[in-house]
Amino acid sequence: MNLDYIKGVNLGNWLVLEKWMNPALFDGTTADDEYYLPTQLDPAVYEARIRTHRAEYINERDFATIKSWGLNSVRIPVPYFIFGDRAPFIGCIDELDKAFNWAEKYGLTILIDLHTAPMSQNGFDNGGISGVCKWAQLPDEVEFVLSVLERLARRYGHRRALMGIEIINEPNTTTCWPMANVTERYKAVDPELAEGTGPIAFDWLKNFYITAYHRLRDADKGALPADKAVVFHDGFDIEQWKDFMRGPDGKLAPEFKNVVLDTHQYLMTAETMGCPQTAEGYDDFVRNTYAPMIAEMSEYFPVIVGEWCLFNSVGCGVDTHGGQSVLNGEEGAQVETLTAEQKRSLYRGLAESQLAAWSKGSGFYYWNYKLLTGTMVGVAVTDAATAPMSTSGEKSFVSSSRQKITPASGALNAAARPAPAPDGRAGPAAAPAG
Repeated sequence: MNLDYIKGVNLGNWLVLEKWMNPALFDGTTADDEYYLPTQLDPAVYEARIRTHRAEYINERDFATIKSWGLNSVRIPVPYFIFGDRAPFIGCIDELDKAFNWAEKYGLTILIDLHTAPMSQNGFDNGGISGVCKWAQLPDEVEFVLSVLERLARRYGHRRALMGIEIINEPNTTTCWPMANVTERYKAVDPELAEGTGPIAFDWLKNFYITAYHRLRDADKGALPADKAVVFHDGFDIEQWKDFMRGPDGKLAPEFKNVVLDTHQYLMTAETMGCPQTAEGYDDFVRNTYAPMIAEMSEYFPVIVGEWCLFNSVGCGVDTHGGQSVLNGEEGAQVETLTAEQKRSLYRGLAESQLAAWSKGSGFYYWNYKLLTGTMVGVAVTDAATAPMSTSGEKSFVSSSRQKITPASGALNAAARPAPAPDGRAGPAAAPAG
């Protein structure tokens, strides 16, 4: 497969809501996720709020802006109820239609990311319902997800803008489950509904991916053309996929065409893996762990980093314990510990080292285009993304810009108050995982 290098950004919180990214959408409720939001609002209020949000949060101007930054693709998270057939949730197929029109007008491609599943594939708030992870245990709901993928393929398979379809976002596997600590971090509203919640086994996930691949490519079901990618997420364990879809010769089996591996790599994950909370520690981890890992896996599949950002404990001035912040219910630090110049240096350096690592693969999608109501992909990312990758230049920049910065108690969370970028605009403090 010859995949053009992707320089993209996620349009998270547009069609799949995440409360921490825009809490105002949840005003007047105690809901923490999209599952419970319509249960606590008058139906007319719920519909008006959702439709207004979708109309205003992302529009044609945003696609023009993304193109002007030198990016070439958007990853669009969509819910399982996109077609409007799972009351009380409101479908959003019209919005995705508009996105394709805008993308084609401005020369961008779209990766459709099925971001949620009924009863959730991960138990995260971004999986639709917090504290519940039972989708893989429910055959009827597994089949429903397959039907959604088929319908998306039929509708968009021949659109010029389509890069591919991602089968399911961030399935929470046996590798990730202990680290994610779902049942404690994401408390279930209804313990009875959550009964049986647990991780997805890799054997099951691999079989599901193969089934989904064949369903997407099935000529009788609309057939996703071979020039459009089928993208699968690594389930937070990229090493699991070296023997996946292989033939007896160890090469990709001939029946599988245009398959792409998506991995999500966050600095907050590096912290949970023992990465020192210093600028130098992050840089070392990215260059000596993430970069060679992506280079190695690119021998098996084209690899994209479908989510990454600049969120880290140093920028926050407090240990975030794997990505908790004032935006998702944690106490933030109270006193600034970094100057504006230190923050600029930190974020720009981290952008450059991560982009250099992702260049070992086939591209990236930054998380996220917007946070709250502000555009978050700032100069630090876009300048680094569009500039030529020069190893010597990167090294000289890093050596001159890195400072020994360590988290201290008390700093206003940088995700809530991003540092200004060099030109004065809000820089990408960015965000926990989508």
